[in-house]
Amino acid sequence: MPTKSNRPRGRPRRFDPDQAVATAQRLFHARGYDAVSVADLTEALGINPPSFYAAFGSKAGLYARTLCRYTESEGVPLAELLRPGRPVAEALAAVLEESARRYGADPATAGCLAIEGARCNDPEAREAARALTAAAEDTIRCFVAATHPAAAECLADYVVTMMTGLSTMAREGHDLDRLLATARFASLVLAHTLPA
Repeated sequence: MPTKSNRPRGRPRRFDPDQAVATAQRLFHARGYDAVSVADLTEALGINPPSFYAAFGSKAGLYARTLCRYTESEGVPLAELLRPGRPVAEALAAVLEESARRYGADPATAGCLAIEGARCNDPEAREAARALTAAAEDTIRCFVAATHPAAAECLADYVVTMMTGLSTMAREGHDLDRLLATARFASLVLAHTLPA
């Protein structure tokens, strides 16, 4: 005689890849890529290692997906801030202030996921992060070059250096007010270099 199964009735709970990427993003952002193991990820996602590898290929593959999600939902919105026709010094100052706001908004996930990931030990993950930071730098450079071609390289380097510093200091525990003060002070250089 067949015995009754103890399994819950109805469909089993399905794995949600989008939710998994969001969960992984928070882990990577909070701890840094190198400090998160596959075991940490499978536990947080509620899946076993074979399912993890089937879904994402590797830890670096999942990280690349978290970087895409981060850029779309939480990264500094460069396209919005660097609108054509906006005064360059004003636009770049807005980039620095928005960077400070985003990097310091949540102490549990301080800093920039891509900037911090560009220093990780895994070459594949590091390359994915560096590709994003290079694209951001190129966006800034092109924006400046449209009206100030001679200053584009130097100003892009300056803004990216400041963004990197803001990310690092957010990770070190600087609060939002302190980060914003630094961003505003850095913006004085932009106003002096590119007077209205």
